[in-house]
Amino acid sequence: MNKQDITSSLVSNHRSFTDYIVTVTDDRFVLSQNDKWTPAQHLDHMVRSVRPVVLAFMLPKLILGLLFGKSNRPSRTYEEVVLKYTQKLAEGARASGVFIPPPVPLGKRNELIQKLNAAASKLATQVSGISDKDLDTYLLPHPVLGKMTLREMIYFTMYHVEHHHKNLKKELENTQ
Repeated sequence: MNKQDITSSLVSNHRSFTDYIVTVTDDRFVLSQNDKWTPAQHLDHMVRSVRPVVLAFMLPKLILGLLFGKSNRPSRTYEEVVLKYTQKLAEGARASGVFIPPPVPLGKRNELIQKLNAAASKLATQVSGISDKDLDTYLLPHPVLGKMTLREMIYFTMYHVEHHHKNLKKELENTQ
């Protein structure tokens, strides 16, 4: 996938998710069904997930290399990243630590939507400014998938929001 496709998908996937979140009724936005996250918590989780990636992409390459190392293999494809993630989920992997959202009040909806869309846009801008070689060289840690190249982390970020969007839609359709 080329950088233009990556940046376009990154922004549009997040925008599609937030556009959907806007349509969720106020009462449903903060309501948990079957001990699952509320739509508000899904939104907060997305913000919590994208922000560290944005910060990592702002680091100088020298720091990235010192902190996390360089890859000794080619980057996985988008499909390979998605397959690895879905396998880990099937094995029981779940969000942990700072990525677990607390209860989120209704009044935070617009703020979180703005934060998520801004973070996705900023990340797309940062990806545009990085060479393909660097996307495939520098590593970042992922709490479930281990060390990933910058390109793989972007692929994950693109898919992660789609994953939550699809699951949230399914949950809401099943409870109406």
